[in-house]
Formats: sequence, structure tokens, C-alpha cells
Amino acid sequence: MLTATKLAIETTGLVKTFGSTHAVDGLDLAVPLGGVYGVLGPNGAGKTTAIRMLATLLPLDGGTATVLGHDVASEPDAVRSKVSLTGQFASLDEDLTGTENLLLLGRLYGYSRAAARTRSEQLLSAFGLEEAGNRQVKNYSGGMRRRLDIAASIIVTPEMIFLDEPTTGLDPRSRNQVWEIVRALVAGGTTVLLTTQYLDEADQLADRVAVIDHGKVIAEGTTGELKASVGSGALHVRVTDVATRPAAAALLREILEVPVVEEADPAALTARIDDPKRVSRALPALDDAGIAVSTFALGQPSLDEVFLSLTGRPTEEHAS
Repeated sequence: MLTATKLAIETTGLVKTFGSTHAVDGLDLAVPLGGVYGVLGPNGAGKTTAIRMLATLLPLDGGTATVLGHDVASEPDAVRSKVSLTGQFASLDEDLTGTENLLLLGRLYGYSRAAARTRSEQLLSAFGLEEAGNRQVKNYSGGMRRRLDIAASIIVTPEMIFLDEPTTGLDPRSRNQVWEIVRALVAGGTTVLLTTQYLDEADQLADRVAVIDHGKVIAEGTTGELKASVGSGALHVRVTDVATRPAAAALLREILEVPVVEEADPAALTARIDDPKRVSRALPALDDAGIAVSTFALGQPSLDEVFLSLTGRPTEEHAS
């Protein structure tokens, strides 16, 4: 059990209501210092509301919360002096250039003109925005805006940064660039609390993950621990002829003695496996039945399957 001195964030029974809606409903978190802690959940799960409470932007309606040893309710100024927040949407002046945005923030943080310019040049270089520094932000791509937004959040390097769904709407290349920025922040000693609805993002970045739904934690651990909690493995089968999938599914259910899921891909089947020994009998049986297979693989369960196990619904259904 982590002690309080080793925790960046500790919440107990955190509550936030909006009318009759419990956006956060008894949230308990213990976030270690250092690394990336992921808060994973669908839209409407309470992720953003929780971050806004921890960043002192929303008052607590119940429970307690400390950030870097300071009580959020009674010591908000101390919390604000140590953290930074990058929300879901870029908080930049679109009529200013990238350089002008960073210079403005640097001056507001108390830098001299020369120091603010030096810091802005450092950040533009580090974030691959040197050539775009003199362009108005309204002419930036989504990925460039997101990188500049994170740069603006670390004009003064924070002890902790809240990143609220930082890659929503970005293309794969831009997402990878943001992931590299997050890794660089951690390497520099900053603790990152990352909220996301993207399972692969949590898999790539987070040391530990809290899965939340309906405003409360429903599972917590490393991604490996969460995957192990739903079974020892997952069998993925893809038949060559989609017309044979129903017969393949029936045969696999009989041999494996577990539910077999027919995926959105009309040729794909998935089954959670607790006894991998049964799998060795499945491929010969499919061959004997004349069912041709293009993919037959046993691997660790995905975080998608963790969601399905925890909530009874796939993540696609959550995010709709």
C-alpha cells in the first residue's frame, strides 16, 4: 500500500453533482508520484469533472482530495502553484502567433522579456514548431494546436500536469507526437494524470490505470493486471470464407466450452480462454470440418475485453 508521502493525488469519496446528476460519485484514487497515471472511461464517466475538481476549478460537493500534499478545498493556491492543466480544447489566442502566445504567457508568469523569449524558443524547438512559430494559431492543424497547448502548459515546468483527453480528434501521426511529448515530460520529472477514452493510449503511456464508469472507479491496476483479471488469454480467429463463420463459432463453443463473440468484422471471432490447453484441439477440428482459417492467434486480452468484462458493454457502445 502506498503511503500518503508517496502519493501525488489521494481522493476519498469524491463527489460532484449537477442537479440530480452525480457526475462524480464516491471516487477513490491513489496516484503515485512520477510516471503516467491513466484515468480511463467513456464519455460522461466523470473524468473531466474529476480533473477540474483536482485542479481547483470546481468545488467539491463531498469527500476529500489532496494534490502533492495540499488539500484541494482548503489550500487551492498551493495546489495551483504546483500543477498545470491542459483541457480537451486548445486554450490559445488564435489571432496571435505561436511565439506570441508563449511570450504572453511567459510574461504573465513573471519572466523578463528576454527570458520569456528564450523559454518560448526552447519550447517551440522541443515541440517541433519552430517553423510555425510566426504563424497565427488559427492556421495551425489540430495536432500543432495540441502541441502548442501543452507547451503553453509548461512555460513553468509543473510538478504535475493534468492532460484531459489530449489526443481526441487527432490523426495517428499527431497522436504519436503527443505521446512522445508525454514521455518527455515524465522523463523530466513531471507526474502526469492522463484521462482518455482510447484504450491503446492507456496501453502505450500509463503505468497504472483507473477504469471509471458512472463517476466511480470500477477497476484499478497496471494494464497487465487489468488484462489478467479477465482471463489468461484471448483467441482470435479469422475464417477465409465469411459464410463459414457461424459453423466455426459453433465448433469453437463446443471445443473451448466458453462464449465465442462474432466481431464486427464478418470473418472474425474472439473467445476469452481460461484453459489454453483446449486451444490446441481447436485448429485441427476446424481443419477436419473443412473450415479454412486465415488467422488463428492466442494472445493476452485487450483493454477492450477488460471493458467488456467489467461493464458488460464494449467500448464502442460506451463512446457513442
